[in-house]
Amino acid sequence: MHISEGVLSAPVLAGGVLLAAAGTAVGLRRLDYDRLMTVAVLAAAFFVGSLIHVPIGPVSAHLVLNGLLGAILGWAAFPAILVALALQAVLFQYGGLTALGVNTFNMAFPAVLCHFLFRPLLARGGRSAGVGGFCCGFCGVLLAAVLTAASLAATDEGFLTAAKVLLAGHIPVMAAEGVVTALTVGFLSRTRPEMLRFGRTG
Repeated sequence: MHISEGVLSAPVLAGGVLLAAAGTAVGLRRLDYDRLMTVAVLAAAFFVGSLIHVPIGPVSAHLVLNGLLGAILGWAAFPAILVALALQAVLFQYGGLTALGVNTFNMAFPAVLCHFLFRPLLARGGRSAGVGGFCCGFCGVLLAAVLTAASLAATDEGFLTAAKVLLAGHIPVMAAEGVVTALTVGFLSRTRPEMLRFGRTG
């Protein structure tokens, strides 16, 4: 779901930088440094999970895992996703440095929003945690696709068709992410429930 270099207009790029910077600042301020290793591991999972791309016009579809990061990290998803996307842009030319702010916000903001929307389910444990995990995975990708489509549409009306294709193409990804996140969160609730106890990162 990376937006490539040279696609977005300057106002959209500038807005993305400001929003991503604000989210990252909040994430760093609320980061519990006792959980820094968890943040690093999940950032690495996000980095690896996004390496397989299926091109869809000026963007691409792939596993995002932002819902998983949101479920566990809360606001700390912003710096985790920023670092992963920056490495992907530098090492593999996925997305780009000029679009880094927009791509970060489009993936991290839904993660944080899902964290707070489904936090009661996640914190309850058991089947409720699994349901909350599915909702985080599904809605995380859905909202990220909507924001990416909105970024394209705000740049040029000619991207409206690409935006619609993007949303339609990510429906299977939404379902897959929901299942993956539900299984992961359900497993953690049984084996490492402390990872779902939210502190300053929430």
